[in-house]
Amino acid sequence: MELDRGSPQGRMPFYRDWLLIPIVGMVYALDQLTKYWVESNLCHVRSIPAEGPFQLTCSFNTGSAFGLFPDQTILLILASFVGVGVLLFVYRHHPVPGPLLRISLGLQLGGAVGNLTDRLRFGQVTDFVKLGPWPVFNLADASIVVGVIMLVWLFVFSGDWTKKEPPKMEEGAQTVEAASAAAREEAPPEQEATREQDGD
Repeated sequence: MELDRGSPQGRMPFYRDWLLIPIVGMVYALDQLTKYWVESNLCHVRSIPAEGPFQLTCSFNTGSAFGLFPDQTILLILASFVGVGVLLFVYRHHPVPGPLLRISLGLQLGGAVGNLTDRLRFGQVTDFVKLGPWPVFNLADASIVVGVIMLVWLFVFSGDWTKKEPPKMEEGAQTVEAASAAAREEAPPEQEATREQDGD
């Protein structure tokens, strides 16, 4: 029996998703590369430029995104694992995960795994982007925020979130209907006329 690709049992595993996995890998690679560059080249400099609404500056953060919940590394590691699990659950159980949903989940997964890697290795993450009054953040934080905004938009404003595929007929019902249609097409004209007279 062929599995329905719209159901969780028949859906392609997330690690074989041609759109989700490249986005996760791209976000993760860019996050790690930019953090490495900042740690190697920027930490001995105060900030670039010295003043202005946008600056690149080296900062180490033991909290969550934008400096929230400082010195809670263990709790944040556990929360990261839970968050990754929730995102995979959403992907697995959504009726029809469209491109926007997969992009949203990919951005969030890539950012979450990037910051999780830093916490597991160093007990902190490297932040370097200072934009106006916002606390210093990194590409992983920005990716997570953009992904969450997309997910909220899909959940609140897009009909695709709640749209379900029309119910499909059971395999047996499809077979009976196909056989009946074939019998009607193959029936001789005299037999069809007899059926119409009997119906009258």
